This record gives sequence, C-alpha cells and structure tokens, in this order.
Amino acid sequence: MSEFKFACPVCTQHIRCDSSQSGSIMDCPTCLQKIIVPMAPESGDSRIVPTGQKVGAKKTPTTVIPSQPPTPPPAAVPPALIAGVLVVLAAVAAGAAFWFWHGRTEAPEKSPVTGRTNAAAVAAAPKKPAAVIPPANDTNWLFDLGSVTIPGTPAAGRIHGQDFLTERATFQNGTLTLRAGTRGPFESGLQINFQGAQPEALAGQSINVETNADQAAHVTLRWKTDGQVDKKTFENGYALRLEFGALANSHLPGKIYVSLPDPEKSYLLGTFSAVVQKPKPKAAPPAK
Repeated sequence: MSEFKFACPVCTQHIRCDSSQSGSIMDCPTCLQKIIVPMAPESGDSRIVPTGQKVGAKKTPTTVIPSQPPTPPPAAVPPALIAGVLVVLAAVAAGAAFWFWHGRTEAPEKSPVTGRTNAAAVAAAPKKPAAVIPPANDTNWLFDLGSVTIPGTPAAGRIHGQDFLTERATFQNGTLTLRAGTRGPFESGLQINFQGAQPEALAGQSINVETNADQAAHVTLRWKTDGQVDKKTFENGYALRLEFGALANSHLPGKIYVSLPDPEKSYLLGTFSAVVQKPKPKAAPPAK
C-alpha cells in the first residue's frame, strides 16, 4: 500500500495516511474534526493533495490542491532607507513650493544650449512704460500760470524747436539742471540759477514767476545744432511755476512748468527728482 497526503476540509491541515484508509473516518490532529479520508490520487503524484470531507457535510467534488512551498515573508525595509526616501520627498515638495511662489519673479531663464534668454519669458515679462513727450505745439506754450496743470510724468517739452525729455536732474551750486542724457557733455536741456540758494532753503517751497517780473532767476537753454552746442539765457519775460518737495536722501523732487519767450516757443512741464551734488570748490587765487 502506498501513502499519500490529503487536506482537512476545515483547517486545511495536511494529513498523511495509507491508501487502504480511503473512505474511513478519522480525527484531524489539528482541529479534531471527524473527516472522511478521500481516495488516493491515481497518478501517484505527491504534489497533488486531495481534500477530505467533514463527517455530516454534503459530499462535494474532490478538490485537488497542488502542494507548493510556503511563501517567504516580505523582506523588511531598512529604517535608514525609509528615512532617506522621506528626506528626498520633502526636498522635492519644498522646491516645488518655492518655484510656485517665487518662480514668476525671477529673471527669465537662459537656454542651457545657447546661453541666451528665453524669448517667451522675455515677452511675458512686464515692460517699463515709456515716458511720453507732450506734443510739440502751441497748446502747452502758455504764459497764464492759472491755466497750467502739471502732469505727473517726467518733465518734457520742446527746447529751441526740438523735442526734449529730462533723463537726468541735478542741483549743484544753487543751479537746477534738467538735461537729456545721463552722462557726457551737457548738450540739451535747461538750467535755472537761484544765485547760490541751498537746497534746504528751497525744499517745500513754491516759486511763481510772471512774465512782467522785473527780476527773476536766470533760465538758460542749451541745444545742439549741426554738431555745435548753443545756449541762450533769459532774465525775465518768461512764465515759471516750480513746486519743490521735501529734501530726502540727497534728492530734491519737484514739479515744473516753464514757458520761454523765444521764437521757437520753448516750454517744459512735468516732474523731476534732482540729485543734490556737493558744491564745486572755488578756484584758488593765482599766486602773486
């Protein structure tokens, strides 16, 4: 007689028995249930394990359970590896948050291949609005200060028939200078000489000069024609409104409107912020 294994129908415990015991009743050594021993497998293959039948239960078709080696438990993940993964995930999340909140304010990206700024990023970046020069016509050439409204744009207008925009303003040795260009020779613009007045004395003051004033601050125009710089000074006959703001951080802000009685109908209106520069040292007298 040959031996074979069969499975308990209650607890699936494998039980070894002899083929001569097929059909007999025996107790399961594990769950102590009474089991009818099944018929031995005809093929004699030890990997085929038939299932017994519980006594009193309805007879069911014999189920063949292949014998398989037990599945090994999953390997435990080292704690150090888990900690490393958590650190990486936290860093990625922090980087994503930083990009979301600050990425739009950064400088446009450069291509790693060409090194040039990304054209799409440049196009999307907000552009600084360009200063607007008032139209060069007689509308802004007025001598009635009561009808003048000074705009909040950089001082601009017309100098000797040429469009003009203030690009740099300075105050030095009692003279306010509004000029085109930020460096180099002074070739185009306007100067108002307050005869040595200090910026502290002018801060917060308003100055109005009517065309009939006998004495007023000297106003000098500078312009360039055919490569030559010319100038003209006006001692009276012009209209001027000048409103100085508070002096702060070596800057003297203000608003200006000036209309000059020249044939070219020169005028200037708008705002400025003059950089207060130290007075130039006086030249030493010649040695005797």
